[in-house]
Amino acid sequence: MTKKEIVKQISEDTGLTQLQAKKIVQMTFDAIIETLVRESRIELRNFGVFEVKLRKARKARNPRTNEDVHVGPKNVVTFQPGKKMEESVRRMPLAEPRPRKPRKNRSAARSADLDGLEDAVNIREPVLAGSAAAVLTNGADTIPSENGTSVDHGEGGATATVTAKKTRKRREK
Repeated sequence: MTKKEIVKQISEDTGLTQLQAKKIVQMTFDAIIETLVRESRIELRNFGVFEVKLRKARKARNPRTNEDVHVGPKNVVTFQPGKKMEESVRRMPLAEPRPRKPRKNRSAARSADLDGLEDAVNIREPVLAGSAAAVLTNGADTIPSENGTSVDHGEGGATATVTAKKTRKRREK
C-alpha cells in the first residue's frame, strides 16, 4: 500500500477531500520525524515504538575492488511493533513470499539468452576467447571474431553466437 492509497481510504472513510486527507497524513509523518529528531523516541500505543539508535563503526568490504573500507558510526531508526499489531499480524494467513526482482547484471541476461539455445543445441562448458565467452557446441571448435563475438562452425551445422561483454564508460562528474 502506498501513501496515495492510504489517503484515498481515509478520504472515503471520513468524507474529507483527498487533498485534506493528504495534508493530514503528511502532517502525521512529519510530526513522527520531528519527534524522532528531537527526542529520539516516539511511542504510539497499540501501534509500536520508533527509536533512533546508534550503529557502531565497522569495517566493510568494497565488492568491486575487494578492499577493506571503514564505515563510520551513524544513527538508524528502529521499529518495535506494538502488542495489538503483533497479534493482528500473527492471526492473518501466512503471507506469500514476494517474487524477487530480476538482477540487472550481465551474467543473468547472458544465461537467459543461452537458455533458449540449450534446447536447440547441445551446449557444454563456456570457454574464454579474448574478452567474450565462446561456446562449444556438438564437439566442434569455436572461432573468435575480431569484434569479440565467437561463432561455432560445427559439423552438424548448428551455430551459436555469444555477444562480447560491453565495457562501461565512466561518466565525468
